[in-house]
Amino acid sequence: MARVTAVACLAALSQAWVLPGTAPQQFSTGQAVELKVNKLTSPKTHLGYDNYKLKFCTPKNGIQKAAENLGEHLSGDTIENSPYELQMNVTAMCKPLCDSIALSPADVDLFVKRIDEDYNVNWMVDNLPAAATGLLEGNAVLYARGIPVGGIERDTGAYFLYNHHRMTVKVHSDPSYDGLRVVGFEVQPMSVNQANEVTAQCNKESGMPARAEAHMIIRSADVAAGSTVNVVYSYDVVWVPSDIEWASRWDVYLNMGGLYSNSVHWFSIINSLIISVFLTGMVAMIMVRALHADIARYNRVLTEEEKAEEREESGWKLVHGDVFRPPARSPIAFSVFVGIGSQLTVMSASTIIFAAIGFLSPANRGSLMIALLLLFLLAGSVAGYTTARTHKMFNGTQWQRVTLISALGFTGFIFSVLFILNAAVWSLGSTNAVQFSSMFAVLCLWLLVSVPLTFAGAYYGFKADKVEFPVRVSAMPRQIPPQPWYLRAPLTMAIGGVLPFGTVFVELFFILTSLWLDQYYYVFGFLLLVFLLLVVTCAEISIVLTYFQLCAEDYRWWWRSMLVPGASGVYLYAYCIFYYSVNLDISGPVPKMLYFGYMGIVAAAFTLVTAVVGYLATFAFVRRIYAAIKVD
Repeated sequence: MARVTAVACLAALSQAWVLPGTAPQQFSTGQAVELKVNKLTSPKTHLGYDNYKLKFCTPKNGIQKAAENLGEHLSGDTIENSPYELQMNVTAMCKPLCDSIALSPADVDLFVKRIDEDYNVNWMVDNLPAAATGLLEGNAVLYARGIPVGGIERDTGAYFLYNHHRMTVKVHSDPSYDGLRVVGFEVQPMSVNQANEVTAQCNKESGMPARAEAHMIIRSADVAAGSTVNVVYSYDVVWVPSDIEWASRWDVYLNMGGLYSNSVHWFSIINSLIISVFLTGMVAMIMVRALHADIARYNRVLTEEEKAEEREESGWKLVHGDVFRPPARSPIAFSVFVGIGSQLTVMSASTIIFAAIGFLSPANRGSLMIALLLLFLLAGSVAGYTTARTHKMFNGTQWQRVTLISALGFTGFIFSVLFILNAAVWSLGSTNAVQFSSMFAVLCLWLLVSVPLTFAGAYYGFKADKVEFPVRVSAMPRQIPPQPWYLRAPLTMAIGGVLPFGTVFVELFFILTSLWLDQYYYVFGFLLLVFLLLVVTCAEISIVLTYFQLCAEDYRWWWRSMLVPGASGVYLYAYCIFYYSVNLDISGPVPKMLYFGYMGIVAAAFTLVTAVVGYLATFAFVRRIYAAIKVD
């Protein structure tokens, strides 16, 4: 049985790391250029469906699925062949795609439903997705991701199909190589009420079907529900020389034809920088003035008169015997959160760095998903190590329990939530539902890679020397005086959480737009800067508020150092709710459940990352200041 399971795991994993080729491909004149189709997508439902679920023309040699990697499977991509015939540098006008197709009433109903839900078809040529072109005000060209299935006439409310497509393929040539390279793929959809003989009615001068002014209506006052409609699909192919080089061919897709300006991202950087500089000034004031004066006062040798006065000291020095006392509440949970937060921080930082360098180009479909998965699995060793060292620092003895929770707790929770969401998507027949083989591959990766690495990291963490504190912990905890209102936990969390969130909220808008409005996110360099500023902000706000807390002689700083910056995850989720109500038009209970479920996972991960950054910085700060004073 174990052997069968191992073989099944290896078979499932064999699909995982094969990425589509991104090397330049040269085509000679007249050579066939394959056009492939991907899933149908919609910004309203976020449920993908197979392209041929709608009554489109099918390939003569049958529908064939392309080989996909694990990242594409997890993203719900379904790459298939198409009946379109393209030959390099050979122009074709009004070319019929197939014979007339009779749409039954059920087919028409499905088309009408997909039009209401704003579904798009997605094509690609030489691994380059099609960009649907349209005009904005001032004749500026708008590049949209995906090609609409159809539309609704404003005046009559009639539903029509886009059954004719003008394809413009941009090609580049250079003396350094032979042949031509595809550097652009634009599609202009049209709705044409044309006869069966498309070629006979084609206007050779304009390259347009003769009745381009009339839409291909499938439902209106004249075409009522229950009617059969005949549709003819056709297309044009125009090849245009271009100066765009192959390495820059994705630029127009990434910036959506210049729809968004980089100045907005720079505004995000400046906004984050202002917050970080403000906090840095506060930390500098504490470290250079208040803290320096405290240390000098605590370390000063008292005169005989001062000793005779028996002056009672106050401030953070008084709690030196309790400041490193293990947390009274849930020390095991604290250790596990530190480990999982460290794992997520390493995964996030590594992914953003690799993406900023250019290793995770959108040309490599599924590469970002694979990178996130692989780095999370490998960072399991970090989770085990940090959990073990923290637990040992607290004099913990439940080694097996804390390691097992670190290996299975958070990942098992995420896997369970995703399984429930996937079951809901699967019930609707969407291609976004992860297949059993892909889910089994992820399960194998978790159990065979992440869990052993977590135990290995925990082994070395427990084996390492115990973290030494600069001062000894007293036998009996001292009494904590009443705290001022402004240092209460809810208020410090509210203040401490809003600043890290303020560092990222502008960039968060673009990330949510790319995730839920079918756009590409490409400014990973800006994201890296924002991430670094976020780390600085979390560290500084946690240090500042912990210092104020210790000055009030409250030594219970362990959980507070995590909860203060971690509260930013609550703000993030609240912003996701605001973004949903203002920017999105998601229809259906399952798509809404997907949005709030996925955003809940993101907010939880964001909470853990910011929390562990705040804790690690505060721990280093507390050790440093208590190592600088003399304790009797």
